[in-house]
Amino acid sequence: MKAHFLKMFDYDKYANLLILESILAMSAPEKPVQLMAHLLASQQIWLNRCKGLPAVGGALWPDWKAETFEGTMEDNHLNWADFINQLEPVDFKNVIAYQNSKGESFENQLSDVLAHVINHGTHHRAQAGQHLKLAGLKQLPVTDYIFYLRNKGL
Repeated sequence: MKAHFLKMFDYDKYANLLILESILAMSAPEKPVQLMAHLLASQQIWLNRCKGLPAVGGALWPDWKAETFEGTMEDNHLNWADFINQLEPVDFKNVIAYQNSKGESFENQLSDVLAHVINHGTHHRAQAGQHLKLAGLKQLPVTDYIFYLRNKGL
């Protein structure tokens, strides 16, 4: 399971960077920037939750600039990889207790939280892509997981 999630977070970084290239090429349209800032901030929040730390430290929809995203993407990727690499097989079944942004309490298995973080990123990259098309981008990058695997020879 460790290898699976490490590969998924590698894919997440790859796909995020492709969308970032398009955002920067289009002079950073507002809505795609907001969506990607949210995606990146939520990754940090979820990592804190997984570590049993308070999920505070910033806004859920921060006012970040696209020019800062690449460094944040790299930091998020390294932090998630470090976290996943220290896990033992049994740890993926651990229950993560957390509160959402409304203060409601929930519990989910770590493996499900990891899957959520990846799916959440896919969701918001798709939204950002649609807004890039509306802003005039001629060709969206292909961010499908299977294309990532083919591109990386996996």
